[in-house]
Amino acid sequence: MRVTAKSDYALRALVELATAQRDNPAGRPRENPVSAEELGRLQDIPHGFLQAILSDLRRAEIVASRRGKTGGWTLARDAAEITVADVLRAVDGPLVSVYDVRPEAVDYNERAAVLQHVWIASRAALRRVMDAVTIADLAAGHLPGDVHELTLDSDAWEPR
Repeated sequence: MRVTAKSDYALRALVELATAQRDNPAGRPRENPVSAEELGRLQDIPHGFLQAILSDLRRAEIVASRRGKTGGWTLARDAAEITVADVLRAVDGPLVSVYDVRPEAVDYNERAAVLQHVWIASRAALRRVMDAVTIADLAAGHLPGDVHELTLDSDAWEPR
């Protein structure tokens, strides 16, 4: 899996929005949404690139925007309901694709048909992690137990 700058920036911006929302009294949405300029400054994200990312996230109903002097961006739903997978799909499309085709739609001859099973298994493994981690988890600085456990394996940290 290759994590694009777009996905990384999207997740970092959402962590900032979730943190701002969490730090508000009673977890209510902020009175003043966070501006794109502030998000970009806090996470060192180029402004033009961030605007395109926020637009993708708005279309996926992950963020909402408000115009005007006190305008900016907020989460469109609770951070605990937004998964890393939701964000990746919103900005980059399916978690796994083969030549821009979903793995279940790839057609191989009988000698290579087992490759389709590799792609399907890969997607299932990614889903186990990406669907388990929410923006709320990231903003709180912790991972679900099963996901955290994967990081404890020293082999997981070895480049290959």
